[in-house]
This record gives sequence, structure tokens and C-alpha cells, in this order.
Amino acid sequence: MKTNIVSTATGKANAYALFFVKKSIQFSNILSEEAEKQVESVLNGMNDGPFEDLEFLEIDNQPTIFVDAAKERGLSSLDHLRMAAYRLAKKASKRQIPVVSIMLADAAPEQFKSFLLGLHYADYKFDAYKSKHKEAFQVTFEIVAGEQVAEFKKIAEVAAIENKAIVLTKNLINTSASDLTPAEFVENANTIAKFTPGLSIKVRNMKQLEKEGFMGHVTVGKGSSHEPYMITLSYDGSKGARGTKAAGKNANKNVRTSADHLVFVGKGLTFDTGGLCLKPPKSMPEMISDMSGAATVLAAIQAIATLELPIKVSAVCCLAENAIGNKSVLPGDIFTAKNGKTVMVDNTDAEGRLVLSDGLAEAGLIGATHIVDLATLTGAMVRALGYAVAGFFCNDDALALNVINCGEACCEKFWSMPLEEEYADALKDHFADLKNTGSDAGAIAAALFLQEFVPENTAWAHWDIAGTAFVSKAWKYTDFGATGFGVQTLIELARRMSSASDESEDAANEDADGEYATVEV
Repeated sequence: MKTNIVSTATGKANAYALFFVKKSIQFSNILSEEAEKQVESVLNGMNDGPFEDLEFLEIDNQPTIFVDAAKERGLSSLDHLRMAAYRLAKKASKRQIPVVSIMLADAAPEQFKSFLLGLHYADYKFDAYKSKHKEAFQVTFEIVAGEQVAEFKKIAEVAAIENKAIVLTKNLINTSASDLTPAEFVENANTIAKFTPGLSIKVRNMKQLEKEGFMGHVTVGKGSSHEPYMITLSYDGSKGARGTKAAGKNANKNVRTSADHLVFVGKGLTFDTGGLCLKPPKSMPEMISDMSGAATVLAAIQAIATLELPIKVSAVCCLAENAIGNKSVLPGDIFTAKNGKTVMVDNTDAEGRLVLSDGLAEAGLIGATHIVDLATLTGAMVRALGYAVAGFFCNDDALALNVINCGEACCEKFWSMPLEEEYADALKDHFADLKNTGSDAGAIAAALFLQEFVPENTAWAHWDIAGTAFVSKAWKYTDFGATGFGVQTLIELARRMSSASDESEDAANEDADGEYATVEV
């Protein structure tokens, strides 16, 4: 897929695209009086049934693709536009149309970005294991932007960076577990850190983890022939105002930086057999996705560094393989976690929370003010919210609101779940301080367990992405496999937190002048 952003149509298009909602054409379009009547007739026909979405018709003597921008149920207006662009790109590639022209001069910036991401989604495929590779026909989309050409080109640059992060996430998750061991994941992370300016990396192996007391990793990973690792990636955009790619080369002159240190923690079980508490065979193949949290935070911090957001961000990847071996953790075993609490392993298949306990401890050691952990953690969350919505738990109202708002902006749905203390007593053990499972409310119990390892006075959110990270049937713009869910919301969260310092200072200045200030968090 290629895009060419122009102020006026070049006349080189082989087809034009018209987006519509019900009976109204969206964005700017220039049609003759006769063509307007044709379009009205087509839209009436689509409403009544004779025509279908993406009908290919002659309008003003030009082949025209009609694209319904509100076809699917339950989506936001921005997500509708992504889906419309996705379907358009698939249709144009299948028909082998070299150049498609689209009038978007009246589109808002966020609408244009959603449209671009929809095109990018249509371009993704994972065929690394196919014996024959069939190249899709490459379509060039001519974006007629009117007076917004310069701004749209900046948005396109940002969208390309974010899409690169989404593709990285998907590729890592879709790779088979034998080809993506913890050590292979480390190699990928090292390469990314090496070629991403401003991004540094620290890697702990099995001996270092054991020496430093990160026993969650050791406990989970010791049964596998592939040793566990913990990776800490760091980017410090607060060291001088770096500006953003979206704002251009000279944007760094008067940018204030955030004092926050945002830390992402990702569960990275490159494969999960369930350990001695073995999983059912039908559940096994999808366990290649049990490292989705780690893949997501790795990709997100790469994008944040590339975008040069003025905020300090770190990402902790908790990597292990939960396998069966002669050193596997036994149900009933007790270990001492990094923060000094003792944990009895009641169920070896509740291993993600054990490695995350180390990641949360590491976040505290490096000075996190805000932590977001991501994990394909519980089947209970899948049963509760399915594949379209991620449940999350949070100990800070401002951060919770920010997660929801960022998710909405990125067409990723989040639902706030309760940290219900009534279930906490079920985590108590006879011999240890805690056990790793509760008796009821599995997703809540897991979050309550993790909360025991959150550093004091730290805003924290736990995203259970078990349902949203990987799908076994077509869902929106994913036919099968990894969805890339969460990457954009993490980037957007860093973006908004990096600009919050500007808003707060402006508000303080207004208050100093005797005016009331409102700051949206």
C-alpha cells in the first residue's frame, strides 16, 4: 500500500472512492448535478437492498467505489472509518486497481489518521511459515487533502511509526514458540534498542535474576531448557525537550517535559503448557500468544522513542517458558518474592502473575510514578468480556480515566473492573503470606494478587488482554492471530502524559491571574 497526499486530484486515478453514512456522502466531493442524482439513487438502493457496500459504478464517467463508513455494529465513528478504509483497500487490491483517489479535504485530523491506519491494517499478512508466498497487488491511494496537505503528511509519518509498532507486535506474537524462546525475544529487543536512538536496554539472565531475588521468573522458568530473562528498556525524553516527529524538526525549542516516569510491564510467557497443572490440549496452540504483553510494551516504547515524546518511559519484559521438566515448580512450593512476601504456588498455570510480581518490583526500583502492566492473564476475563473489550483494574482514578480516554481515541475498548477487597482473603495461605490463586472471581483475584507487589504511592493499572490480544476467528481488521491490541493506547497514554505538564503549568498560570482553570487528565 502506498499513499500520495496531494492538494488537488492529479487525474491519474483509475477509480474514485466515496464514503457514505446512510444517505450522506462524507467529506468533500465535487459532483455534477447529474452525478448527484446518480449518487442519491445508489444510496437509496443500498438502503433498500439492491446494492451492496463497495459497489463499483460509473459516476461522472469515472469508476467509483461506494464505501459504507458505518457498516459494523457497536463501533465508534473513528473505528467505522478504519473499517471502511480496510474494506476499501482489500477491495481495491483484489480488483487490482493501480490508483484510487479519495477526497478527504474536509476530514478532521483524527479521522484522517484512522483512515490511514485502516489502510495499513489491510496491508498486513503473516506468511513466514507458508511454502509459497503470494504477493498482494499494491494499490496507491491518492489522498486529496486540499489545504491540509502539510498537516496530513505529518500525521501520515506518525501513523506509519505506530503501524510499524503494531506490525512488530503481531509478528512476535504470531511466531511459533520454538522459534521465539525467551533468548530469541532478548535478541529482538537488543536489535531494537541498538537501532532506536535514545533507547537503552538492560538484560538479566537466570543467574542474575536469582542473585538479585527476582524469584518469580526463576520459579516459573526453571522447568524449561530455555532459561528466563527480564529486560528493562529505558527512554528518557525528559532530558531536554526533544519534541515530536509529528511537529517537525524545529518543534523542540520551547517544549516542556513531563516529570512523570511511566513504566510498562509486560507478561512474556513465550509458551505456557500450564506446567505440572497441565492445560487441556485444545488450549495449547494459542499459548504462543502468552507473551503478548511483553511484545506490546516492547513495540510501544520503540514507537515512543522514535516519536521523541518528551517523557521518561521504561518497559519491563518478563520472559519465561512455563514448561514441564525435572526442575519444574511443584504445586505447594513456596518462594520469597522480590518485595519480601512469600508466595505458595497453588496452581502452576497461574504463572503470569508470578513473573509480573518481579516486573512490578523492577518498576519500583527504577522510580516509576505510573505503572501499566499488560498480560494475557485469565480465562475469566475472556468469559466476562470476550474478544472486543479489555478489562482493566486501577488504583488511581485519574489514570483510569486516562486509559479509557486514550483507548477511545485509538479505537481500543477498555472496561474498568473493581479491585474488590472482599475477595482478598481468599489469597491468604496457611504457611506463606499469599497463594497465587483465589477461590472466586478469577480476574479480580489475579489483580488483587498483583496489587500486593505494586510499589507504594504509585499509580497503577493492570490490563488483562487475554481476550483481545489474539483471535481465532475474524474480528474487525484481523483475520486470525495477533491483533496488536494495546500498542496505540500505550503510545497515546505517553503522548497525553507528556503534554499534561504543559496543561498543568498553563492552568497554574491562569490561577495565578485569578482565573479558574480546567485541566482534562
